[in-house]
Order: sequence, then structure tokens, then C-alpha cells
Amino acid sequence: MPDTMKCPACNSEHAYQDRDLWVCPECGHEWSGAADALADTAQDAGVRDANGNALADGDSVIVIKDLKIKGSSSVVKGGTKVRNIRLQDASDGHNIACKIDGIGAMNLKSEFVRKT
Repeated sequence: MPDTMKCPACNSEHAYQDRDLWVCPECGHEWSGAADALADTAQDAGVRDANGNALADGDSVIVIKDLKIKGSSSVVKGGTKVRNIRLQDASDGHNIACKIDGIGAMNLKSEFVRKT
């Protein structure tokens, strides 16, 4: 185990180990080192859909709710299947680039889709 570990709740660097648990003196959060290792692997998985499934380039997804398109009167209906997605890093949360039949190229947030 590393000598210094950050608190997963408040990201404090002052966490200390007490037997099998890690303790944060700032927020009082306690966690096990094994749970922290599982959280690290979950973060390494990348972009996840609304159900928590990992997404990859080329996957097919289904939109889970009606989405209004900004600047247009069009709507992407819930249940629309989107094929061949591309993952991207975006500061605004729109981390999926895709092309939807009848609408065209657009970006989606992964929280509004589920993997097929």
C-alpha cells in the first residue's frame, strides 16, 4: 500500500492508515485499501453509460430520454439507436460524438444513453 493516500470523499491528502482502514481526519470518512483499489480500476474504465457499462469507440447505444437539440426545433426521441459512436474528451460533458439518422452529426452526454 502507498504511504500517502487521498480521501475519496474530500480528496484530502491528510488521510492515515489505522490497521486495515484508511481514515480522513478532515471529513471523518473511513475506507479500506481494497475498496480504493477497486475505485481506481473503475475510474480507469473511462466513459460509462447511464447503467454504468463501459463504452468504447464503435459501440452502439440507445438514447434513454427525449433530448431537445439546442438551436433547433428537432428532438432526438428516446429509444433512438445510435451506431458507431466516438468517445471524446469534452469539458462540457458531451463526451460522445455520433451521427444520428435524419438529424446529422452531434455530441451526446453519456448519462443519456445506454449500451446495446
